[in-house]
Amino acid sequence: MNKILIWSISAALAGFLFGFDTVVISGADKQLQALWQTSDAYHGSIVMAMALWGTVVGAIFGGIPTNKFGRKNTLLIIGVLYFVSAIGSAFANDPITFAVFRFLGGLGVGASTIAAPAFVSEIAPANQRGKLVSLYQFNIVLGILIAFLSNYLLRNTGTEPWRWMVGVEAIPAFLYIVFVFFIPRSPRWLVSKGRLTEAEKVLAIINPGIDTKAKVQEIKALDEQEILGESIFMKKYRFPLMLAFLIAFFNQLSGINAFLYYAPRIFESAGLGESTALLSSIGIGVVNLLFTLLGVFLIDKLGRKQLLLYGSIGYIISLSLVAAAFFLNWGGMSVPIFLFLFIASHAIGQGAVIWVFISEIFPNRLRASGQAFGSSTHWVLAAIIPSTIPYLFTTIGPGYVFAFFAFMMVLQLIFVIFMMPETKGKSLEELSAELSIIK
Repeated sequence: MNKILIWSISAALAGFLFGFDTVVISGADKQLQALWQTSDAYHGSIVMAMALWGTVVGAIFGGIPTNKFGRKNTLLIIGVLYFVSAIGSAFANDPITFAVFRFLGGLGVGASTIAAPAFVSEIAPANQRGKLVSLYQFNIVLGILIAFLSNYLLRNTGTEPWRWMVGVEAIPAFLYIVFVFFIPRSPRWLVSKGRLTEAEKVLAIINPGIDTKAKVQEIKALDEQEILGESIFMKKYRFPLMLAFLIAFFNQLSGINAFLYYAPRIFESAGLGESTALLSSIGIGVVNLLFTLLGVFLIDKLGRKQLLLYGSIGYIISLSLVAAAFFLNWGGMSVPIFLFLFIASHAIGQGAVIWVFISEIFPNRLRASGQAFGSSTHWVLAAIIPSTIPYLFTTIGPGYVFAFFAFMMVLQLIFVIFMMPETKGKSLEELSAELSIIK
């Protein structure tokens, strides 16, 4: 188990860079708009959202290298993208160059949401899979916290602090590349490529007590049932496809990425000063980390469905309170406190569940394609929604925006209660057989 844990953590560090890259821009947000004198629409859709559009492309096409070159090689490519993006963004002197390098980092984020959960789910024992895959989410929120903290500490560094804020990511990106060199290849990917002896060696480490030859034959037999040329859009895979779409759809319609990108701006809109807003953002990171840890601890005990049920209820309460705070002009720390509750609800619910759940519900050969579909749904919305926030805040106001997000979480609660299956404790092969035959 020690080796599996080390491998899982190494792959999941892609999530740390994901979280750091996604949130580090929030500290540079207003500095960049003031420096380049861009309009709200241009700033939101180009400067701020370009990384998210890169994430969309990475999520749509990330399944191709994940299947062709393997999970490990794709994770290495992702590390290089993060490193180049950090250095390039830090030295950019105009919004277009900055956006191009942010786009490269976004490619890494999008591809990581496919390759990292796929790798970990395929090396993890069934009874530990939820916890190990959710290490990816834990690393995301750790990256978010470190980004908020880094932004705060670097806020007065040099004449242009934003360059230090975005450039410091190169350090963890380089370390991540080194760690990934030492992980093995996924045994299920090796089987799909006919490299059965290598697969047996990895499986012997993962499950020392099992008959590795029999397990390889079981995986191989299931792969052979999946006809060459099959796609996730065939009728037999309609149910897992719908599940992947809906969980990704509701994840972003909670407003989570919009909030993470613009946390300091939202806090300033609620009446906090700039320094207090940055400090409150660190509080968001701490709450996110603590409740993600709780989610990691509970996901294999309570299950995916139960956590998402709790999270949905928390979303509805917290987002309704945030909307009310803006409508009724509640001052002081009311908005940060309600948003702490929102983050806690996300961390223990969608945050802990989404990447685990999507990595479990598709067959081996189609897993990367299925995750690419779920991830691209997630990231298309994650690109569209945050890019509209500066405009929506200045036109209809934050209250209506958060009220809409609260309504969408009522719909998520209905989805969880009546449609979402439980996947805890079942092997990937069992889940494949169950979900692909539901009509």
